[in-house]
Amino acid sequence: MVSQLIAVIDDEPDILELVSLHLKKSNFRVKAFTEVEPLYQFLGKELPDLIILDLMLPDVDGLEICKYLRGQERFSSIPIIMLTAKTEETDKVIGLELGADDYVTKPFSTRELVARVRAVLRRHGRKDEESRRIVVSDLVTIDLDRHEVEVEGVKIDLTPSEFKILQLLASRQGRIQSRDQILSFLWGDEKFVIDRTVDVHIRHLREKLGKASHIIKNVRGAGYRIDE
Repeated sequence: MVSQLIAVIDDEPDILELVSLHLKKSNFRVKAFTEVEPLYQFLGKELPDLIILDLMLPDVDGLEICKYLRGQERFSSIPIIMLTAKTEETDKVIGLELGADDYVTKPFSTRELVARVRAVLRRHGRKDEESRRIVVSDLVTIDLDRHEVEVEGVKIDLTPSEFKILQLLASRQGRIQSRDQILSFLWGDEKFVIDRTVDVHIRHLREKLGKASHIIKNVRGAGYRIDE
């Protein structure tokens, strides 16, 4: 199972590194941002399972970001935890009224923050269909709940193995996945096939992707990846 993805935005590099480190130690995937524009660009391609949002940003107020995300249908159901040095009760109330799911003040315990992340994810459940999609290069849309893939709006038929391979590569964009990693994702410890089986699945997957086949890159001697 692909680990859950957390997007973190904070303009303080030390805090960003600390939060990212402890989330990764807790088996989450992390995308870290110091400014809002790269975050918006990322959200156009992939939807995280949760966003940790600092309110005190130099370019845009965190409350405005929260308000914007809640006002967009595509992003509205992503859980948000606000992370800030503001301690006034009115700030917390405004944040929660704008749609934040939780509020953590600085300084904070990283163990508590990770616990809050887990609690919010459990409460949220991530059941809504529209929030469980991955978009690659504005060409390919992967609906994780319906197990459907579209290339420029046209649905294509994939086998379960082809779908899982595409899901794995798309959810880890920019990261090389070895043949063994792909096999483990497909069958876990109960794999009784050779790693070249992956190459066959990839070839069939590319054929079905058609004009979008180029999104899957072969990294010689290492494996496969989809670039960010």
